[in-house]
Amino acid sequence: MKTISSITLTLLLTLFLLIPNTHAEFEPRTQFGLPDGAKARLGKGQITGEITYSPDGTKLAVACINGVWIYDAETGQELNLLTRQTQFANSVAFSPDGSILASTSRSNTILLWNTNTGQHLRTLHGHTDWVRSVVFSPDGNTIASGSNDETIKLWNTDTGENRRTLIGHSRGISCVVFSPDGNTLASGSSDRTIMLWNAETGEIIHTLNGHKDWVSSVVFSPDGNSLASASGDRTVRLWNTQTGERTHTLTGHKHWVSSVVFSPDGNILASASWDNYIRLWNPNTEETIRTLSLPSKWINSVTLAFSPDGKKIASASEYTAIRIWDTNTGENGRTHTGHISSVSTVAFNPDGNTIASAIDDNIYLWNANTGKHTHTLTGHTDRWVFGIAFSPDGNTLASAGSDATIRLWNTDTGENRRTFIGHPGGAYSVMFSPNGNILASAGWDHKIRLWNANTAENIRTLTGLRMVFSPDGNRIAGVSSIIAGVINNLNLIRIWDTNTGELIHTLNGHKGSVYGIAFSPDGNKIVSGGFDETIRLWNADTGELIHTLNGHTDLVFRVAFSPDGSTIASASDDGTVQLWNADTGELVKTLTGHSKTVNSVVFSPDGSTLASSSLDGTILLWDYTPANNVNVEPKDKMLTTLGHIKRNLLLQNYPNPFNPETWIPYQLASPTDVNISIYTSDSKLVRTFTLGIKPVGKHQVHWDGNNADGEKVASGIYFYTLTAGDYTATRKMSIMK
Repeated sequence: MKTISSITLTLLLTLFLLIPNTHAEFEPRTQFGLPDGAKARLGKGQITGEITYSPDGTKLAVACINGVWIYDAETGQELNLLTRQTQFANSVAFSPDGSILASTSRSNTILLWNTNTGQHLRTLHGHTDWVRSVVFSPDGNTIASGSNDETIKLWNTDTGENRRTLIGHSRGISCVVFSPDGNTLASGSSDRTIMLWNAETGEIIHTLNGHKDWVSSVVFSPDGNSLASASGDRTVRLWNTQTGERTHTLTGHKHWVSSVVFSPDGNILASASWDNYIRLWNPNTEETIRTLSLPSKWINSVTLAFSPDGKKIASASEYTAIRIWDTNTGENGRTHTGHISSVSTVAFNPDGNTIASAIDDNIYLWNANTGKHTHTLTGHTDRWVFGIAFSPDGNTLASAGSDATIRLWNTDTGENRRTFIGHPGGAYSVMFSPNGNILASAGWDHKIRLWNANTAENIRTLTGLRMVFSPDGNRIAGVSSIIAGVINNLNLIRIWDTNTGELIHTLNGHKGSVYGIAFSPDGNKIVSGGFDETIRLWNADTGELIHTLNGHTDLVFRVAFSPDGSTIASASDDGTVQLWNADTGELVKTLTGHSKTVNSVVFSPDGSTLASSSLDGTILLWDYTPANNVNVEPKDKMLTTLGHIKRNLLLQNYPNPFNPETWIPYQLASPTDVNISIYTSDSKLVRTFTLGIKPVGKHQVHWDGNNADGEKVASGIYFYTLTAGDYTATRKMSIMK
């Protein structure tokens, strides 16, 4: 598949430890669940779902893009990583005795695990759409699951048998919970209602109406007499479970409320919102007891859990660390670092001992040998840092950001030495010439600017969006823009003389945008990868095409030569890294292990390590020697070939995140009736594009960020679904304003 195109590749972002305190100590590389061939992982992956305590309070389970992390609740030490789901985990629940963990992902199954050994016990099949919530009954004999297929299913924990299916909601089920006595099941839905069910007979006891937006979370009070609900309408509501009447409406949050939970004694009700705050309420008086502030600038669906003794409350979110709060004082007692949203790019310094990465608008420096965080570089004033590059002597790091600046940093002290301004709309990539005297930058203005790295003087301006210097510094290869209507088709590679600005060659062959380009170490070859899923190898002197490499099943984001020039590494939206023989073009190895788009790949200077970064929030370090790659069979079969589409695919929108517009690409293997629907994160329909029958080929739909009524939608997470005949696929996108 081809998640992400054009500018989106730019924002395939950031790296490891999503840390709120820039001076906090980062945790070392994690070794659990490493894929074959990988020697280390930096970062633990993006948090994508719930956090929950084990019944005895000794463990914490956190749903992440790579699986479910199990932590020691007291020390924060990693105990295990449960990996088996095919898409990111979203709901986790311990059995009452703590021996079993149930987890769901963005799929239609529920997985059961032995919490002591991490062994996979059973997979529950039956739902026809992704399962959004799972919970055990108080006696542990029954599991309830709520799905986007608008049903609730009750399962026998021991056998996995589906005992009963409850039907009543008119839209997807977002949350389910048992009453303390196990006799009642509550469910919340995107249809804005809450239903109370007889857990034994499956009959509806009450339907609770009142919320004006989707219901995101429901929880019973410890005595079972009250039910609290959280909603996208920014309120928390309390209901009498016997009569179904609403007793209180708690207001104060300024954005969607994503989670609500009672303390074990029932005296505190905690709610979390996208407004960056957790509120502790007195559920009897509606009074706010305390407000806890989350430091992230971008909060997505915070989830909460009280410890069994009620003394602590844990919070987790995609863009914040796991935090443990003291319930009585509101103090943040501990922060679990290591979880981040995504990784944009990685770079080794010249001696190979330091790795640089970007998280949001900050840059992080790491010891490549120990994984220890050494510096946080802050100064960019907008959401993203897109490009980073070390100077040849390793003393300076350059960064390009969406705040339209290029910044130079002292890598020893973290000091911001100099700021360049020259790309309206944002700077996208940056690179030093081999002698360090010239700094090249590219931006959304489709200009490549050459700067004197010492004086900040603009030496020359070329037309293009991405670039790379030849090893001798005399040439620069860049991706140039052809304007076709309103769409930028970046499929030409141009080679200029760095000294004169003269155009030497134009390389034309890619059938879509080119995202990655690199010179071979001897400067004789250029490799490029792009939207057409191919990698092309060119003669840098003549501009002739040498090889076309087919193997990825989605767009290729980055390409890199090994230091000895024998191997090409490619990073793709299909979630893999592929290694190629640079002489023959033969695919010699496929590295799998990332659970999402791989957006960057780079060799260490000595060629012993290959680093890959991904939108799954991790960097994997792989052992590499040319000898290891000879005659190794690839793990993945090629699903598409140039000029012939063998399957339908929904691709990633671009740019992503975006403001105010984006394009949604897709491909069809046969003429098919096509619809694309856009939903909010709670499955509320925003807009549908009815496109009719489309021919075989690659297509794209433009979305201007408006809903069906022509109104601009709010910032946040959205999902878009392609329906093409029997084919259906869904992807995630973000609007940032």
